[in-house]
Order: sequence, then structure tokens, then C-alpha cells
Amino acid sequence: MRSMKRARDIKEQLIELCKRVEIDYADEKISVVEDEYYTNVRKAFASGFFYNTAKLTKSGSYKTLKNQHTVHIHPSSSMFEALPKWVIYHELVFTTKEFMRGVIEISPEWLLEIAPHYYKQSDIVDDDKKQKNAVKMPIAPKK
Repeated sequence: MRSMKRARDIKEQLIELCKRVEIDYADEKISVVEDEYYTNVRKAFASGFFYNTAKLTKSGSYKTLKNQHTVHIHPSSSMFEALPKWVIYHELVFTTKEFMRGVIEISPEWLLEIAPHYYKQSDIVDDDKKQKNAVKMPIAPKK
């Protein structure tokens, strides 16, 4: 409730600032986020927190990409039930488990674009694709 009130207050402040500097705005359009704009905002966060990346595992938990720590989305997060495949988080909080707070969904390809010095293609390949591309050992016939 407190976060929603704060978001409403910020929106009202932005509307007032637009009025002051005579920028046209449509109140109903302010709440509609264009996909391209939203993507650019998420990319901006990812560029600042690219080292805080986690990927969803089959068990429903997340593994941090470089250190392979098991982490979970904090229950108070709006992303808690969504379970996106790739996320960037702001901080880790340890209570009963290690929880990510300040979580947004990202596309793994952004990591190569944003931080090619830190990530390689092999870091973002899906586990399913890794298994398909793995060399299979021939099975010896039974005697």
C-alpha cells in the first residue's frame, strides 16, 4: 500500500512538472507504458547491475549466473509468482533463504550487448540447448 501511494505521488509530481514547463501530456497515456520505452528502461538497469543476474532453474529457484548461488525472489516482490526465466536484482537479503529484492525481467542477449567483457555466449545458453549440443558417448554393446 505504501509503495503504491509513493508511486501515485511521483506520478502527480511528474504531471505537475510537465504542466510547469508546458510539455503536452495525456494523463491516460502516462500510465500506459510503451514496450520500447519499457525495454530501454530495463536495459538501463541491466547495464548498471549486469553482475546481479540470475536464471530460473527447473526446481523453481534461481541460480546467480557467475557464482551459482541459489537465490529466490522475495515474497513481497510483484515478480514472486511470475517467475521470469532471467532476472536482474538490486540486492540479496538473507532471512530463512537468500532472497533477491528489486527484481526485473531481462533478456539474456542483453548481457552480451551490455557486458561483453563479463559474459560469454556460453554463459547464457539454455541448459536444454547445452544438453542437445553435448557430445554423446556411444553405448557399448552388452556381451
